[in-house]
Amino acid sequence: AGLWQHEWYAGDMSRQRAEQILRQETKEGAFVIRNSSTQGLFTLSLLANSPSGVIQVKHYHIKSRGNGQLYLSERRSFSSLEELVRYHRHDSGGLATRLRHWPAQLRRTAPSAGLGHDKWEIDPSELTLLEELGSGQFGVVRRGKWRGCRDVAVKMMKEGTMSEDDFIEEAKLMTKLQHPNLVQLYGVCSKHRPIFIVAEYMKHGSLLQFLRRHERALTEKGPVLLLDVCLQVASGMAYLELHNYIHRDLAARNCLVGENYVVKVADFGLARYVIDDEYTSSGGAKFPIKWAPPEVLGYTRFSSKSDVWAYGVLMWEVFTCGKIPYGRAANAEVVEQVQHGQRLPKPPACPSDVYQVMRSCWEKKPDARPSFRLVKSQLEKIMDKDH
Repeated sequence: AGLWQHEWYAGDMSRQRAEQILRQETKEGAFVIRNSSTQGLFTLSLLANSPSGVIQVKHYHIKSRGNGQLYLSERRSFSSLEELVRYHRHDSGGLATRLRHWPAQLRRTAPSAGLGHDKWEIDPSELTLLEELGSGQFGVVRRGKWRGCRDVAVKMMKEGTMSEDDFIEEAKLMTKLQHPNLVQLYGVCSKHRPIFIVAEYMKHGSLLQFLRRHERALTEKGPVLLLDVCLQVASGMAYLELHNYIHRDLAARNCLVGENYVVKVADFGLARYVIDDEYTSSGGAKFPIKWAPPEVLGYTRFSSKSDVWAYGVLMWEVFTCGKIPYGRAANAEVVEQVQHGQRLPKPPACPSDVYQVMRSCWEKKPDARPSFRLVKSQLEKIMDKDH
């Protein structure tokens, strides 16, 4: 948890994303430190000029001695990442250049800290409501400004659509969930009706629409970008899983896209507070049947493993650039197919090793499905191997 206070720390960012973000910087010396695919170790990604004057991104593994000391070169070791960064900001010590600054994109306007840490009740007079961004199950979403400067998304909850008191209690917990691939909930305005939910604003809207709009650009680059989208969602979900938090409605429509293809999971946990039976019972017209595993269809048993099934379907949505799972098949037909062991076919753009991971998410027995942590490490290995 301590590392997140440093803006140079990028958590589980993939090698590809690190390169993408660093290449947008113009001056050498831009750097990030991210988790290595080896558990507990780190990688330094650094933008530097090559001898021929071409600017390139170099990756250095930060190694660890038995006594916990960290080092980049045998000559000097450090007791913490902070100490290592402090030293290499003044001295390149064998690196292509010294560490000068971290990318603008990582400068965190400390998410909820910006709105006051325990201040999850937001004063509506501090919000300016702007254009409508869309409307969904719960009501209208509008872009807003908080205190005139911070862009936020404001969900105006349709009255009678949710158990409000329970939700407001839950919102306190939800503001504490913080991860680079989760849409940050800043707080609520609950003193008047309709209730407002105030969350991070994501410039490019829903992942589903984004995939459909940019199909050509996304597929031309081969599977790397699409795999990176899946990896980002898996990172956010692994964090929820670690905190024993079940999403209940994971799908491309409930993820959002921000600057530079950053993808974040939204609306986690909201499904529990919906009053509408059409949405909450598996026989209801609005229930997301095509994302639901057998145990949810049969007994409404939600768990992190039912989220994993839905994630497999989301991967399929990503690799088909937003096609509808099971095509035009009616819900009853889908239930029948799934119960009899039929599964979605491999999308043409999807590499077979990625499809194996996707298929493993659709094991009939929940325990046979991988955890998000495992999915994430499997996808990282594929990413490192192929690209």
